[in-house]
Amino acid sequence: MQNVTDRTRNPFGMRPDCRSYVPGYGDANADFHVVGDHPGVHGGVETGVPFTGEPWSSAFLSALTEGGLLAGLAEGAAPDGTSGTDEAAPAATDEAAPATTDEAAPAATDEAAANGGRSDGGSEFEPVRTERTYFSYLHMCVPDGEPAAASYDDMERFFDAELRAIAAHVLLPVGARATAHVLEQYTARAWKTEVDMEALHGEEILGSGWLVLPIRDPAEWAAGDADRLVDALRELRSTDFRRESDLGRFIAGSDPYLVR
Repeated sequence: MQNVTDRTRNPFGMRPDCRSYVPGYGDANADFHVVGDHPGVHGGVETGVPFTGEPWSSAFLSALTEGGLLAGLAEGAAPDGTSGTDEAAPAATDEAAPATTDEAAPAATDEAAANGGRSDGGSEFEPVRTERTYFSYLHMCVPDGEPAAASYDDMERFFDAELRAIAAHVLLPVGARATAHVLEQYTARAWKTEVDMEALHGEEILGSGWLVLPIRDPAEWAAGDADRLVDALRELRSTDFRRESDLGRFIAGSDPYLVR
C-alpha cells in the first residue's frame, strides 16, 4: 500500500496540543525512518525540519547524503539545513513563545499545521531533499527544558501512528533515548541489548518487522563516526533490507504480492 500525498512537511497532518512543534518531514513512502528525541535536542525549531539548525547538522546531513538516504540540500539551503537567509521564522507563532505539551494551544490552521504552527510562507521551503527517507521525533513539541515522562507518553500516540503509517523497512534511532524506545517498542531485543551508543553506532539489529540501525547522537560524534555511519548505510543499501512477505502463493496467478 502506498501513501498518496505530495506533502513533504507533516504529510499526515499531525496536530499535537502545543503551540510550537516540529512535525515529521520527508517521503511518506520511505524505506528509512530516522527517529530523533525532541527539537530541543535535535533541532528544527527555526526551520520546522528535524535535525537541522544545530552545530552538528552539517556533518549529520552530509553523512546521510553520502550514505544514500538523502539527495542533498535544496538550492539556497545552508549546510546545516537552514534557509541560508533571514526568511526562515521560528516554529513558534507570533502570539506566544514555544510551549510545552502541558500548555493547551489553539488548533493550528491547515496552512500552519504543515510547519509546526507557523503561519509564515517559510513552510514552502524544503531545505532537505529526502530519498525514500523520513524524519520524525519521539516528542515533536518544542519543550521548555527536558520534557517530563508524562509529556513523552502523550506524544507517543503521534509518533507511533506516524511510524506505522510510514511502515519503513529500517528504523534509524538517533541517540540513547530514541534507541532505547525503538528497541523496547519495536523489537524483542531490548532485554539483551545494552544501550551503549558508541558500540551500537551503525550496527544492524533485527527487530519485529523492522531492521534497526542505531546512530550515535551527532553532538557526541568522535573522529570516524561519520565515516562509520556512511559505510554502514552503504552496506545496508547494497543488501535486500526490505522487510516483506510474498503472499502471492495464496492467490491466483504468478505475480508476487508483497506486504509489510
